[in-house]
Amino acid sequence: MAFSKVVILAAALACAFAAPQLIAREDAEYDPNPSYDFNYSVNDPLTGDSKSQYESRQGDVVQGSYSLIEADGSRRVVDYTADPVNGFNAAVHKEAGAVVAAPARAAVVAHAPVAVAHAPVAVAHAPFAYHAPAVAYHY
Repeated sequence: MAFSKVVILAAALACAFAAPQLIAREDAEYDPNPSYDFNYSVNDPLTGDSKSQYESRQGDVVQGSYSLIEADGSRRVVDYTADPVNGFNAAVHKEAGAVVAAPARAAVVAHAPVAVAHAPVAVAHAPFAYHAPAVAYHY
């Protein structure tokens, strides 16, 4: 009786951990030749933030470029391509002094006189006593 339970349990485990069956299905949203064009840009003279990007894809080939203003005021430009044959490749270059950052503005703060009255504070402390626990050593 015990042997048949072991055999049944072994068969159940074998079925549970068997390789999953791959089921072929057609995805209605799959596009075998994807294509898109994307771009954006930001140019904020108040903060000096200036950046842009564009990218296009035709099938498995992606081409694009993005740029941003570095902390030193130069513009970093990255041109990139990606395809199944050459993988991802990027060319980075800088344009020195292409954009001048917005000047820092001095903050003007006016303070009105403030009157502060402090009430006297009375603090009463309760007596505090610490009693070390008694320790007995037996040898």
